Amino acid sequence: MPQRDLGCGRLGIATWQLDLQPADVARNAVRELENLGYGAIWLPELIWRESFANSAILLAASSRIVVASGVVNIYSRTAHTTQLGWKTLAEAFPGRYLLGIGVGHAEHIGKIQKTAWAKPYQALVDYLDLIDRSRYAGARPADEPQRVLAALGPRMIELARDRSAGAFTNCTPVEHTARAREVLGPDAFLAVSLVTAVAEDPARGRALGRRYVGDLSLPNYRNNLLRLGWREDQLDGPSDAVIDALVAWGDPEDIAERVRAHLDAGASHVCLNVQPTEPAGLPMAEWTRLAETMKDLVT
Repeated sequence: MPQRDLGCGRLGIATWQLDLQPADVARNAVRELENLGYGAIWLPELIWRESFANSAILLAASSRIVVASGVVNIYSRTAHTTQLGWKTLAEAFPGRYLLGIGVGHAEHIGKIQKTAWAKPYQALVDYLDLIDRSRYAGARPADEPQRVLAALGPRMIELARDRSAGAFTNCTPVEHTARAREVLGPDAFLAVSLVTAVAEDPARGRALGRRYVGDLSLPNYRNNLLRLGWREDQLDGPSDAVIDALVAWGDPEDIAERVRAHLDAGASHVCLNVQPTEPAGLPMAEWTRLAETMKDLVT
């Protein structure tokens, strides 16, 4: 059975950099990404623009590219409000909005959203139940709206398989993609967010990747790597070996090789989380070089 097609193509972009730009700049950028052939753009939600409003801005500025939430946090709004926003965008932009939902990190929820963090699996189950029971009286989407779940551990990946179109993973090595595919089965959608640094110098590439990965103190990421067989002493720092496993750095050809490794391991779609030289910068030059290098993977 073929993998589920959600219209994202094989290559996309994951970015928060557009949120740091004026809306007009973001609109122009998403049109450029669409023209480069990327199939989807994944938008985070934490301290940046509100997810549904931001998605509407970029969907209205483009004509083909899928805009996906990567991901809407269950602590940011009620389940009822989430399903209203989801179905509103799905009806207005047929086949072009994909809802990603996740529980986030306890440290972020407590410090930023000032909310108590419940046990993640049951919290997400309860949230999905509420979404599915909520009433929506607006104009309905012509096709069934699609959703995916942020998932790292086997139990959450099983939930993604059973309660959504598939899974969205972040900050994971290729071996995790293979394991996720085994749990999901052959037909579910699997999107992998790949931390990427276009830098041929190893020290520079690792530094850009380490800026995103941080010290791996977040339990979600740390526990996931421990399950894969990494040792605590390797994660402290983290070591260059860990960075090399999580971050695709090098020239565009090196990065293309890592993208293909994830696809070969079972990913349906890889979204490049490109680290700009300046944290608030817009890596359009890197996005362009990568699209040109992987012409066979863009639309």
